[in-house]
Amino acid sequence: MGKIGTIAAGVVVVGALGAAVFFRLNQEETVMEAIPDPTVRVENPVEATIELKTGLTGTVSAAESVYVIATGNGEVLEVYAKLGDLVEKDQELFKIDNLQLESAKIQLESAKIQLRDAQTNLNRMKVLYESGDISAQAYEQVASGVEAAKLQVEALELAYDAQQDATVVKAPISGRLESFNVVEKNMLSAGMVGVISSEGSKTVNFAVTERVQQGIKVGDPFTVEKNGMEYHGTITEVGTMVDMQTGLFMVKASLENADGLPNGSMVKLYVTAHKAEDVITVPADCVNYDDGEAFVYTYEAETGLAKKVFVEDGLVDAEKIEIESGLDLDDQVIVSWTRELYDGAAVQVAAE
Repeated sequence: MGKIGTIAAGVVVVGALGAAVFFRLNQEETVMEAIPDPTVRVENPVEATIELKTGLTGTVSAAESVYVIATGNGEVLEVYAKLGDLVEKDQELFKIDNLQLESAKIQLESAKIQLRDAQTNLNRMKVLYESGDISAQAYEQVASGVEAAKLQVEALELAYDAQQDATVVKAPISGRLESFNVVEKNMLSAGMVGVISSEGSKTVNFAVTERVQQGIKVGDPFTVEKNGMEYHGTITEVGTMVDMQTGLFMVKASLENADGLPNGSMVKLYVTAHKAEDVITVPADCVNYDDGEAFVYTYEAETGLAKKVFVEDGLVDAEKIEIESGLDLDDQVIVSWTRELYDGAAVQVAAE
């Protein structure tokens, strides 16, 4: 390369170095901004009650149902009520031409005649006994015959009264005639002819699993929903023996003011299967799990750091969870989430 070429190359190198130095001297220095600590919300644990309700299906029945029984045979002469009527206790329902009433009357009249004859004979025997014409033993036999005749009359009077009652059949309880198959002019045989169910209070029968059975007791409240209406009642019986067919425990409960629920209808009901009263709780979504162990983050005001605290959890509902151990009411539990949150992380508390 000639001298001129060498000089030109040197000028290019010097120019490039000068441009690089100029660019660096004139470039603005980049300022690194500090990343602020994550902001979290904190709350103190609170004492509250947690209830876990279970939805079940039950069957409604009347609190009391009694059969209407006809005790006599005969033609139905008159009917005073019809199916579906509300009746009062001892209200007359129907009257029959009781074929057994006349027979009972004849037997009673015959027994009364025998009693009169026995009493007349006793009066005669008394005179003879007092005059010494008959022995004491003979007199006592006649007196015993009179007592037997009296007992016979009393028994037949009861039988006659029963047949009279059978002639006009009355309602055994107040309630609604849910079944009634008596027709005027038809012949009627003794037996069940209707059913009366009490009004107002109802009974609900349902079955529960062993887990639910262990969590309920007599006197616990429950709720029934049907056709947009809500009814309230209490549990009256909790079965202690498993039903061999279903493997469930039978439960009975009572409902008041439930006339709107037809007997035999299926209803949706809710019972409190588990309940924890006045326990320490925190929001359910602030509890996390590490290998199956529950934990929360608390805020340490002295250091400004988050602390990972393992807790023992209990009942949980849609909003809160029971903390059986690990927290006190004065702890500040972090209830918001951020990916920068970890044990020992520096955090700042959001203003209320």
